[in-house]
Amino acid sequence: MTTHETSNLRRDLILMLFAALFFGGASSIFMSTLNNYLSEIHSLDAAARGWLEFPRELPGFLIIFVSAALLSLMREARIASFAMILTALGAFGLGFLATEQWTLVAFIIVWSLGDHIIFAVEGPLGLQLAREGGEGRRLGQLGGARNLGSILGVGVIYVLAKAMGDRYDLFYVVAGISALLAGVCYLNIRVGKGAPPSKRWVLKKKYSLFYAISALFGVRKQIFLAFGGWVLVQVYDVSVSTIALLYFIAATLGVVFRPLLGDVIDWLGERIVLATDELLLLAICLCYAFVGDFLPKEIAKNVLFGAYILDSVLFALRIARTTYLKKIADDPSDLTPTIAMGITFDHVVAMSLPILSGYIWDAFGYRWVFILAGAIAVAGYFICLRIETPELKPSPA
Repeated sequence: MTTHETSNLRRDLILMLFAALFFGGASSIFMSTLNNYLSEIHSLDAAARGWLEFPRELPGFLIIFVSAALLSLMREARIASFAMILTALGAFGLGFLATEQWTLVAFIIVWSLGDHIIFAVEGPLGLQLAREGGEGRRLGQLGGARNLGSILGVGVIYVLAKAMGDRYDLFYVVAGISALLAGVCYLNIRVGKGAPPSKRWVLKKKYSLFYAISALFGVRKQIFLAFGGWVLVQVYDVSVSTIALLYFIAATLGVVFRPLLGDVIDWLGERIVLATDELLLLAICLCYAFVGDFLPKEIAKNVLFGAYILDSVLFALRIARTTYLKKIADDPSDLTPTIAMGITFDHVVAMSLPILSGYIWDAFGYRWVFILAGAIAVAGYFICLRIETPELKPSPA
């Protein structure tokens, strides 16, 4: 590699790190305020909150078609920039124009579309900046930058909430500006310009285990994004500033642990890491389901704070899916469309499970939502043991 090529890669890596930082700020503001926003501004109950996940996750289900259309027009870096523009529009809309239910749904869909597009292309972009055998480390570093952005984002929200109250218009202005700054960074990334274009469509039996793991992540993500925070808000009356503080703590830990978890993936391999993640998820689910039965409310709430933070940190392990796919991929041009297909499989589950979970909550109580999630985590553990890479044979389990 020439000095000029090394300089360009270093420049692109710096831009990618800043893009991840600004995107982390925008995303954390949205996720740390959403449950309080829906409860306080739009007065949603648990069933309505579950139903809202259907339109919010619809872009994820359709991402294979969206990514195919975008890949026919532009490369991954430009797609990422376009995604950040959509995210910013969704944020500004939620802050100022979401006065009716239909406008609320519309701007959440716009936000979600940008959010899902970026997750389809950021992994392949990051892998192009990684050395052989160091893919987990590089994606972990990008995750650490995203967590640093989360610290800054929720820090701003915490200060604004303490000083001015729950001003969601200001919260989402900050999120929108942060997303636009990420878009500018992505727009100037040059990596991959000379490489063959990514394929538009990929669906192969060889990648079936990747699709299954993606669907499992959809279960985990939706249970905790929709109802992990909802338990704290609805059952334990946790304020928006406290939720922001929990995000701040999780993001601070993530700055350190995300790069380390990337190294762990490179060291131990995807099978052990993802199977262990499922066991830890089972423990978190049981904690959510039963801790309130055995401990006083205030102590139980603090325990759930710890479970909430642990789950947020463990979300970093999703990069193991991407490194696993790179190891088994027939061609680098398979990566982006296969990740997009995985997101679609993820959302086959993600769009329906929250609706079912909302009804389970209303009919039987919130703990049964997490018992269901725990049962799925057990199934996920045995699925992850089937992971095979060029260095590994599948487990007899």
